Amino acid sequence: MTLAIRPADECRYDLVSLGEVMLRLDPGEGRVRTARSFRAWEGGGEYNVARGLRRCFGMRTAVVTAFADNEVGRLLEDLILQGGVDTSFVKWVGYDGIGRTVRNGLNFTERGFGVRGAVGTSDRGHTAASQLRPDDVDWDHLFGTLGARWLHTGGIYAALSETTPDVIEAAMSAARRHGTLISYDLNYRPSLWKAIGGKERAQEVNRRLARYVDVMIGNEEDFTASLGFEVPDTDESLSELEIANFRRMIEEVTKEYSNFKVVATTLRTVRSATVNDWGAIAWADGVFAEATHRPNLEILDRVGGGDSFASGLIYGLLTFGDLAKAVEYGAAHGALAMTTPGDTSMANLKEVEALVKGAGARVQR
Repeated sequence: MTLAIRPADECRYDLVSLGEVMLRLDPGEGRVRTARSFRAWEGGGEYNVARGLRRCFGMRTAVVTAFADNEVGRLLEDLILQGGVDTSFVKWVGYDGIGRTVRNGLNFTERGFGVRGAVGTSDRGHTAASQLRPDDVDWDHLFGTLGARWLHTGGIYAALSETTPDVIEAAMSAARRHGTLISYDLNYRPSLWKAIGGKERAQEVNRRLARYVDVMIGNEEDFTASLGFEVPDTDESLSELEIANFRRMIEEVTKEYSNFKVVATTLRTVRSATVNDWGAIAWADGVFAEATHRPNLEILDRVGGGDSFASGLIYGLLTFGDLAKAVEYGAAHGALAMTTPGDTSMANLKEVEALVKGAGARVQR
């Protein structure tokens, strides 16, 4: 596999994520609309990858983001610090008392159960992270002087404002100058794009940024909505026909984007909110690798499953340089992450390795 990875001893960080971190308010088994108490978690599509790599896989990670300097922002900082992610590149923005000009993002998310799907309601307008500018960060200091082996960002952050795509492009340009690998999770969210141009705007932004990417991650909807590649739909779960369709899509994607060295996608069929068929496939150098398929996977909280797949995949690529191992680690980590509440993984490396080797769910004593 042709990934030129910077040596670990030349870099302070194994991975840096760029994106917004929100406070998730979780009603547990209940509904947001009737809740009288919430559990607080931190989460964000790009950040979750950095946290998973730190807490599960023991890698050195940092996050580039911004917070309004108030008690909610400091709570988010405390949660990030508990996850072991370096906060040196958090920009703190003065708070005006009520959030007229800047605030911190909130995400009310209920998990769903059975026939009732998960529901998320974001409250993230005018957030500090969405107002970051390209020159708010000394990218050459981060990727050059300090050094990072990998930059991860994605389509959620790209959708937050007119300036966030420019911030991403500045980070990617600097990362490329200094030999840092770049991954991007398309993570298409219709609610983020609908007021600013919908799929047309999403494709304009993501196709522009895709030219910088080494490792592209996404599912069927992501590649269709964000990059304009159609995948024929099937009614069968993880069938040979469905996988063949994904293979054809990836071949088309890599013809247009010759800079992609790895393309990876999760394969998910939703049986119910709490039972999904789960798998993954990845491509590099014209070769495909499929993870073990897990039909009827029981899920407690599906949020963050794709991000945990991404962190396991990146760990595998950084550690082994082996596509087949990387996609197995990604799929196993994503499966385990969905067995616990919150956006971020509570799994450890021993559990991931056991699942990769085919371990079951027998009690461990």
